[in-house]
Amino acid sequence: QVQLVESGGGLVQAGGSLRLSCAASGRSISTYAMGWFRQAPGKEREFVAAITWYSGASYTDTVKGRFTISRDNAKNTVYLQMNSLKPEDTAVYYCAADVGYSGSDPRKYNYWGQGTQVTVSS
Repeated sequence: QVQLVESGGGLVQAGGSLRLSCAASGRSISTYAMGWFRQAPGKEREFVAAITWYSGASYTDTVKGRFTISRDNAKNTVYLQMNSLKPEDTAVYYCAADVGYSGSDPRKYNYWGQGTQVTVSS
């Protein structure tokens, strides 16, 4: 069983930056694919970025060039560096883990954190 805890969310002005962290416990995530998703009020949960166990990364088009996903297996932690933030990035951001899947479908991830709120003001 893997437990995930996100942190680093907050209120930031448009153009600013935040770094989200997802700390895992229960077992090593070194062989897990990790994903970041977000959900805005009234909208479905959407894919943001994912990283494979060998650190191959993928992003949704709207964040390419602005967000960077990374992992530190020694710290059992995954990060999402978010730069040039826009009001439309406002959402609750969730971390997810899966042993075999590293794609964009949230239904295929087995483990989820509780989420951290990111609010970008204009």
